[in-house]
Amino acid sequence: MRALTLAAPVEGEQMSGEIWRSAPVLAASRAGDYGRVIALVRTTLRISQKSLAEACGLTQSSLSRLEHRGVRAYNMQTLAQAAASLRLPPALLGLAEGAVNDAARKDSDVDRRSFLAGAAALAAPTSLIHPAVGDPGDPRAAEVRAVTAAYRRLDGAVPARQLVEPVRAHLRLVQELAQKAAGSAARRSLAAAGSELASFAAWLSWDMADRGSARVWYGTALASAQQAGDPLLWAYQAGSLAQLEADTGSVPEAVSLLAKARKKLGKPIPAIADAWLASLEAQAYAALNDERGAAEALDRCEVATEQIPHQMSPPWPWVFSFTSAKVARARITCGVKLQRPAWVFDAAPLANEGGQASHAKRSALLMLDVADAHLDAGQMDAAFMLAGQAVETGVELRSGRIVDRARAVRNRVGGSAPRLVREFDARLHGVYL
Repeated sequence: MRALTLAAPVEGEQMSGEIWRSAPVLAASRAGDYGRVIALVRTTLRISQKSLAEACGLTQSSLSRLEHRGVRAYNMQTLAQAAASLRLPPALLGLAEGAVNDAARKDSDVDRRSFLAGAAALAAPTSLIHPAVGDPGDPRAAEVRAVTAAYRRLDGAVPARQLVEPVRAHLRLVQELAQKAAGSAARRSLAAAGSELASFAAWLSWDMADRGSARVWYGTALASAQQAGDPLLWAYQAGSLAQLEADTGSVPEAVSLLAKARKKLGKPIPAIADAWLASLEAQAYAALNDERGAAEALDRCEVATEQIPHQMSPPWPWVFSFTSAKVARARITCGVKLQRPAWVFDAAPLANEGGQASHAKRSALLMLDVADAHLDAGQMDAAFMLAGQAVETGVELRSGRIVDRARAVRNRVGGSAPRLVREFDARLHGVYL
């Protein structure tokens, strides 16, 4: 591996030790988009692709593909070489501490099932995942959180059916640890870790279109958050359940849960929590066909989002980041519920920023929202072109939620179906998830 000379920073530019702590780099790392991490650090240090490629023993085109790989399996040797060349902490690229030297001796792709079995070894440390968790409690809580974070990073590109059993087994382990923990601080920290994990189990159940199990797991997450004595965590779980209720038509229950979440938090509320809850409130108003309420909530969401960079990182680690792209996605959801295609089309370009494409399932759901807007605008061809792409993702990743959402788009078209719709029907025929 050829030595790489780092360019001297210009006045006011971050030094290399600070670059990897920037919000975009940490967000990409948490999402498992290690190629983007490398690209962000490389460009900030003003290193050419050619120079870094030579240092890592790659061609320039190979490095370019690596930087655009998204949330997928990576060659561990290449990541280790990049970490060494750019002087990055190994965990930032999903490597265990000390794994750089070990990985550099190997030349094999990450095997997805091996990763599932050994997620803890590859997970980022808690300092990257939970920058502001308070009471340390039981030190094992940090370890189980790291495993949970590893599973979350896989969610965008792995079928929920492959993840749900390992996640539930992991949850049973955490619950047993909490029951046997000595001291209230240890029990609280493990209860908090269990709450985060139960919430993820609920998310996976929802992706499998098993809404009943999702509600049960969100209930478990709320109970564990209460045991942990963490109002912020409880509010997050209440908001997550509210999102499910709003999506499935139980809007009054969603509104009630969001009100309870804000009451639990009190004042002052961290900007990231305020923005996220406002985005959910907007979607609930839209589900009630209250356009004014939705618009006002989206305005509050934008104001709160603008305040996030000006605050220190709040203890709200479960929503890894909240950016203007997420505000745009909330606006799209509201536009679909209100049948305001202009809202959707105006927000769509911004919604695609910030790594949404790296999470294939969320990207597919976004496509279906935009497809709905095309139907509202009378653009059937565009609608079913997008819906068809989303279905391919749903079938590949065995996502019942995506396929159910695609069927809802299809059911809006009655009467004699044109050719594109008939082709869409043929693709959905026999798909039961």
